[in-house]
Amino acid sequence: MFMFLFLVIALAVVVAAVTLAVVGGGESAALPEAEPERLDDPLPPDRPVGRSDVEALRFPLAVRGYRMAEVDDALGRLGAEIAERDSRIADLEAALAGARASRRGMDKPGEGDHQ
Repeated sequence: MFMFLFLVIALAVVVAAVTLAVVGGGESAALPEAEPERLDDPLPPDRPVGRSDVEALRFPLAVRGYRMAEVDDALGRLGAEIAERDSRIADLEAALAGARASRRGMDKPGEGDHQ
C-alpha cells in the first residue's frame, strides 16, 4: 500500500513538472513575442499603381505559406487589367480633349455668326 501511494505521488510530481515545463513555468520564463513578417509595401504612395508596380510586388512566405503560382497569376491578371484600364482612360481623355478643342473652334465669335 505504501508503495502504491508513493508511485501515485511520484506520478503527480512528474506530471506537474512536465506541465510546468510545457506551459513555461511563469512570467519570467516566457518567450518574447515574435514580430510577424510584414509586407514591405513597395507600392507608390504618391502616384497611381501601375502594371509594373503590380508585377514587382512579392509577398513574404509564412509557415503555412501560400501557393506562389496562384498569387503570381492573380498579380499578372491585375497588372494586365490595370494596363488595359490605363490605356482606356488615356484614349477617353484624348477623345475628350479633342472634342473640347473642336467645340472651342466652333464657339469662337465672329466665325459663322453674322448678325
